[in-house]
Amino acid sequence: MFIDRVVVNVKAGDGGSGIVSFRREKFVPLGGPEGGEGGRGGDVIVVGDSNLSTLLDYTYRDSWSAPSGEHGSGSNRSGKSGDDIVLPVPVGTVIRDLQSSELIGEILEDGDRVVVANGGRGGKGNAHFASPTHQSPREYQPGEDGEARTLELELKLIADVGLVGQPNAGKSTLLSVISAARPKIGDYPFTTLSPNLGVVQLSANRTFVVADLPGIIEGAHEGRGLGLQFLRHIERTRLLAFLIPIDAMDWQAEYDQLRREIESYSVELAQKPHCVLFTKMDLLGNEPPPPIDAPDAFGVFAISAAGRVGLEPLLSAWWGRLLEMKKASVRRTDSVELP
Repeated sequence: MFIDRVVVNVKAGDGGSGIVSFRREKFVPLGGPEGGEGGRGGDVIVVGDSNLSTLLDYTYRDSWSAPSGEHGSGSNRSGKSGDDIVLPVPVGTVIRDLQSSELIGEILEDGDRVVVANGGRGGKGNAHFASPTHQSPREYQPGEDGEARTLELELKLIADVGLVGQPNAGKSTLLSVISAARPKIGDYPFTTLSPNLGVVQLSANRTFVVADLPGIIEGAHEGRGLGLQFLRHIERTRLLAFLIPIDAMDWQAEYDQLRREIESYSVELAQKPHCVLFTKMDLLGNEPPPPIDAPDAFGVFAISAAGRVGLEPLLSAWWGRLLEMKKASVRRTDSVELP
């Protein structure tokens, strides 16, 4: 089951309290203060794990608490700090505070760590308050409470190419042909109810990730159909491919509608590079693809995934475009002047 949004409650550990203690030994009549400090409470940390692909585990358990720090003790012994608690999540997870909608952090790579709740500081014991003029202090500090938060974890898939189209546009069939992914395929709408990722391997050093996303219908940016569940997952794709089935009633209208939905959801998303992809060309035989007005597209391609026709030029074009974007990103990084 693909779960891409969960709400969890987290509580960091409380700090241990310092104590009041005095040295009491035979032949040491003036033993001084020796109360130790309390230990620090454990943090709650979210960590990226590339082996995970869903937030399903957090539907079974929605509350997590880190251990508290131990109290201080005599002989200036500090209490043991509480262990941190680690919550593994898939790469691409966005972490927000549910109440304030504050963005706490994002997990973009395997091993990324975000502290979502800080453990409480341990309190000082009376040994800390001793001074030449205050030699028998009875003061101590209680430990601080650990942070408690309600978090929203939202998974946004990270892919190089996102397949965008209405239901039954041929997205799942294309992904199953160009990669080892096996998405559900059927001759009825909305066979894809959750995103699927596939790795396309052109050669040993030329690979990229393609995402097959739930079908988009008119009003998707308002939540209709699979709506926001679909649009959420194309925010991090590097380029988009708009799939238009050749048996559509009006090719131009379908393309324009898809573009409107993307722009209504996010202007930034609408500015990503994209191409137009006519699918199911085997229905036309050897006829050329129809004309379409798409001035912003970097290419118009015609394929038959079932017949394995037109795939090589398409994949080469995708790889070439991704390579150009990577080189441009490196040039921008190199041009940044160090302070």
